[in-house]
Amino acid sequence: MTEIELLNHLRANPFVLAPMAGITDRPFRSFMREMGCGAVISELVSSTGLKFSSEKTKKLMEYEEIQHPVGIQLFGENLDHLREAAQIVEQWGADFVDINFGCPVPKVVNKGAGSACLKDLNRLRDVIRAVKSGVGIPVTIKIRTGWDQNTRNSPDVTQVAFDEGVTWVAIHGRTRAQSYSGLADWDYIREVKTQSRVPVLGNGDIHTAEQALQRLAESDCDGVMIGRGCLKNPWIFAQARALRAGEPATLNSAMLPVLRRLQMYLEDYYPERIMLIQMRKFAMWYSAGFPEASQFRKSLFQAGDRAATLALIEGYFSDLETVSQIDTSAEAFLMGGHG
Repeated sequence: MTEIELLNHLRANPFVLAPMAGITDRPFRSFMREMGCGAVISELVSSTGLKFSSEKTKKLMEYEEIQHPVGIQLFGENLDHLREAAQIVEQWGADFVDINFGCPVPKVVNKGAGSACLKDLNRLRDVIRAVKSGVGIPVTIKIRTGWDQNTRNSPDVTQVAFDEGVTWVAIHGRTRAQSYSGLADWDYIREVKTQSRVPVLGNGDIHTAEQALQRLAESDCDGVMIGRGCLKNPWIFAQARALRAGEPATLNSAMLPVLRRLQMYLEDYYPERIMLIQMRKFAMWYSAGFPEASQFRKSLFQAGDRAATLALIEGYFSDLETVSQIDTSAEAFLMGGHG
């Protein structure tokens, strides 16, 4: 996919699935594309792992045709490994390479990767150049607003990105020091966008379709990334697209058919044990805001075999088809990820 083709796709559907560690695996990316999101991006992939042909690392890159356009997100500290990993990504047929400059996790940052690069723009430039030198497909980056509140430097980062031919910059509206605490600073994202010569995607604290459309309009960003919001509401992308088209964002509490569809993707990819772990996890998240959700989650956590797990899920969600889901966006929810 060329840069123009990728940006045209973004204009048509600016609601992008944010990469999330342990979540945006092959089944979930396919599921979210079916549910209406735009481009999808893998969870964090180690460039060194790819360099040495780690089967576990390569598994993170697997995708299905439904996912196009699909990006693979790389991180690492060795420039040669990053270049070679990007070449592998292109050989696998992915549409773009995404470089992670946002991960706040110490084991990544302490090696000089992830958000550590925000402290050294020469290093950040070198990483971009290494990746760009290895591929012909578009290269995007994901950053935080800065290392800490006193060193926020996203305008400088977007200038480097423009100079080096990056296709877009996705900005998570928190600093590395914040990790996942506090609120994403969308005023700052809007300020960066006004100065940027490269397309900008905003990210952080989008819980509803209405918020997605509002953030897109108020920030003047070229797109928005949605992460945790789709773990409570799997229709958020379709609803946001409907609102953007001037149509009503239909509310739907019929979670059971959605979970059955997700189960199909999970069963097609994972052995039964992992499939059940994933089903429990997503069912717990989708129960947020529904009656007796706490007791349901407790029971699901204690469930044993396949029959017991799926029976609990079927029983709980089949009783909710006429029940409205309340807004729980003020509560802490899955404050994790890697960007």
